[in-house]
Amino acid sequence: MLQAVVDAGGYAQAAATLHKSQSAVSYGIRRLEELLGIEVFRIQGRKAELTEAGAVLLRRARSVLQDAAALEGIARDLADGWEGEITVAVDVIFPDTLLYATLRGFDQGCHGTRVELVESVLSGSTEAITLHDADLIIASTLPAGLLGEPLLDIEFACVANPAHRLFRLDRPVTREDLKRERQIVVRDSGPRRSGNAPWLEAEQRWTVGHLHTSISLLAEGFGFAWVPVGKIARQLAEGSLCPVPLREGGRRKATLHMALADADRAGPAVRLFAETLRAGCLEAGGAA
Repeated sequence: MLQAVVDAGGYAQAAATLHKSQSAVSYGIRRLEELLGIEVFRIQGRKAELTEAGAVLLRRARSVLQDAAALEGIARDLADGWEGEITVAVDVIFPDTLLYATLRGFDQGCHGTRVELVESVLSGSTEAITLHDADLIIASTLPAGLLGEPLLDIEFACVANPAHRLFRLDRPVTREDLKRERQIVVRDSGPRRSGNAPWLEAEQRWTVGHLHTSISLLAEGFGFAWVPVGKIARQLAEGSLCPVPLREGGRRKATLHMALADADRAGPAVRLFAETLRAGCLEAGGAA
């Protein structure tokens, strides 16, 4: 009632919000003041204003009410059983074969739960879970305060078309050489684009919206890029892409993590997806 009076702007408005009589709200506030031994409202004209003690109490009360609402939500989720739909945000560098295996395993026991798969880049997965747009994420970085678990290491290689002039140097390629060439970069998919693309070497860049587009441009000879090795197995085998002969640091790694938006409220479908994903990554040996 205290929160309702403040948020609604008065006793009458709070009564309408709570579907109670105004006298019931007034009585409730009086009882609160009597039980706590403090005055929470002071009447100024026709308006009730919070006292200093009331303001402190309200701040703490909001936290208590949020916890109570979360508890009620957990109870509803448990009573409802399987979720009708789950949303999974997965970084595009995650191996396709592992993703397909996870979806195949989930499909065998998901009770018809729908899956919305959000393909993301850099901060896209992180912001999806921060903004409550995803139940589970697979990401290279996690937002502060969110606990996750490492899934696997992704190996990156600096690659280009073998006809690129980087392969015509009569010596190993240096970082200074890369700075003079065009780098193909995949755009951060987060709403605020707060992620920093790893391994930016060149001032001259072409930025694209998807990893597949980047790989196609690389194969056509438009520049170089750091690409997950597992994503370009065919291009490496057929020779349309080759590792740039760097003097040092030709291979790099990034660790992908899995995190749940709320482990306590995760329903059976989210838990099944997480378990299937974890098992597949363990079987793969934690590297790709």
